[in-house]
Amino acid sequence: MTQSCGKLLLDAVRTPAMAVTLDLRSWDDLLRLARRANLISRLAEGIDQAGVLNKLPAPVRPHLIAASALAQHQRRAVIWETRHIGTALSALGIPIVLLKGAAYSMAGLQAATGRLYGDVDILVPATRINEVEAALMLHGWSAGHVDAYDNRYYRRWMHELPPMVNIKRGTVVDVHHNILPLTARNHPSAEKLLAASLALPEAPFHVLSPCDMVIHCATHLFHEGELNNGLRDLFDLDALVQEYAENDASFWTTLPERAKELDLEWPLRLAFRYLERFLGTRIPEQAKTSVKQSPILASLRDVMYLPGFLPDHPLCSGYRSFLARGLLYLRGHYLRMPLRLLAWHLGRKAFIRLYKNKSRSC
Repeated sequence: MTQSCGKLLLDAVRTPAMAVTLDLRSWDDLLRLARRANLISRLAEGIDQAGVLNKLPAPVRPHLIAASALAQHQRRAVIWETRHIGTALSALGIPIVLLKGAAYSMAGLQAATGRLYGDVDILVPATRINEVEAALMLHGWSAGHVDAYDNRYYRRWMHELPPMVNIKRGTVVDVHHNILPLTARNHPSAEKLLAASLALPEAPFHVLSPCDMVIHCATHLFHEGELNNGLRDLFDLDALVQEYAENDASFWTTLPERAKELDLEWPLRLAFRYLERFLGTRIPEQAKTSVKQSPILASLRDVMYLPGFLPDHPLCSGYRSFLARGLLYLRGHYLRMPLRLLAWHLGRKAFIRLYKNKSRSC
């Protein structure tokens, strides 16, 4: 069941025209899986672009129409929100680099098609982070309720401030000064990322360079301890590499070189492997050879990632996926901080969770 559910979802999103061959039972499964994987809007817009929406069963069409409308609304909303952020930070005179979904939308990339958003992520120079926070607070953003430990955790060890919520709109902006925590085993130079960033025309923002955007997407994906959006991010990666490779003949040569320069070869290595395994993305042999990995380590990671990428849904769940998600959770924390700090952090979280549960039962 696990393999068939994964194949159903991947085939439908990769080849939307095949949706006309599905019966209602398959559609019931597909819509549930696509929602859980945050891919339903991508599926809906793909089907619309393929021109087969009217050929689908009548009970299915309202779900897809609603998902497409939601994606378009969120795309407009994230563009609106970034303009407010730009206004708030305009007086600082520093590069404001958009990351992830906001960058895809503002740059008009194919990765924005059918994508749903949770917040706006920005990257700013570490030396100006206090000024950025103050400017956002003056324009209505606040970190909200963060206890002393979490506040110190973010500001001392992490690569970002605590999430800032707008008190009027409830929107969230994540302010980064790097793309990985300060305690992470691989720590890229944020200065290099900022220096190579590209200004957007007619907007007070920058986006990462093409190679850096792909590397960041891969790094974010494979540093995560939870893969709730793993397939969505894998589709983002596929869209990015396809678009950039089409527009730049040297892309596949410069991408591994840039990953080496940033000390982020291993996320790119995993990206190549699972893009091929799940989506059938064509990666040139020269690019794969540049970031070649041990077959033994690759097989060990497959134990986590092959079931871990599948949606966390009863249709796809089993003992393998349960084990994989547990291992990925531990791996994500292990990559984020050294063992002594990790033991203290996880121990404290477990104690607080246990204490709260006991308090409610008293």
